[in-house]
Order: sequence, then C-alpha cells, then structure tokens
Amino acid sequence: MASFAVLLFFAATGITLNHQDWFTKMQKTVQTKGAMNAEWVKGDVDKLRVVEYLRSHDGLHGAVDDFRIDDSQAQVSFKGPGYEADVNLDRATGKYDTTETRAGFVAILNDLHKGRDTGKTWAKVIDLCAILMTLVSLSGLILIFYLHKRRGPGLLLLAAGAGLAYIIYAVWVP
Repeated sequence: MASFAVLLFFAATGITLNHQDWFTKMQKTVQTKGAMNAEWVKGDVDKLRVVEYLRSHDGLHGAVDDFRIDDSQAQVSFKGPGYEADVNLDRATGKYDTTETRAGFVAILNDLHKGRDTGKTWAKVIDLCAILMTLVSLSGLILIFYLHKRRGPGLLLLAAGAGLAYIIYAVWVP
C-alpha cells in the first residue's frame, strides 16, 4: 500500500505529460516593473542582496537558475516546478523588468514527475520511489513462482506485455 500513492501519482502525471496541450490555458504570465538601490548593482554586484530583495519585495521564488552580469545590465532567472521568473536589471539606475510565469497546478505535478527544477532532495525522493516500485514489482514476480496454478498464465502474460511494448516501440517510435 505504501507504493500505491506513488504509483497513482506517476501514472496520473504520465497521462498529463502526454497531453500537456489540455492544460495550456492554465499558464499565466505577469510583467512588472520595479526599482532597487542602484548601489547594489553598480561595480561588484551584491548578488545575495539583489536576489533576497527580489524574493521579499516582488514575491519571486524558486531556485536561482542563472545570474548574468554585463557592463550595463544584469539578468536573474528563478525556476521551480511550474514556475519561472526572469528579471532584467539596469545597472546604472537599479530599475528592473520582471516576467513571471506560473504554469498552474498540473504543470507543477508534471515537473515533479520529471524532477525538473525541483532540486536534489526531490531527485532523491524520485529515486526512493523508483526503488520502492521496483521492489514491489520484483516481489510480485517472485510470488508468481510460488503460485503453481497461476505460474504459467502469469509468466505468459508477462512475456506478452513485454513483447507488446517492444513491438510498439519498434514499429511506431521514430
């Protein structure tokens, strides 16, 4: 039963991943403008202060994916499951433009399924879930060998399922 929730999550998000076009209307993009202390972005850019200001003042979240600095501008990108925000800063004035995209609940679930922009801890959760599902599958396979009346039909269905998956792959997958 421990693997039931995990199996249900990955099965349901497998469907939503294959049909992402069903959920494109959920995505919302907002563009805003702001200004921060220009001293933070002149000379040596105080990256931590800039990022924390954007988090507290503008409510941006997610991990910092990229922080680029050139002579006149700086760009900061935040990413998380179903979320991204890009900030373009003018280094001379401290003014900035933000484009924030929230893709909705289904996109969050899809990104969790893929481990996209979720961090190292979630990657470990995915690995643990995969190990759990593998152990459950192997225990079922081992159990079929002890059920003498069901062994033949069970192994036949196993071979048929694997064969069908291979045929589909060989014929229809480019």
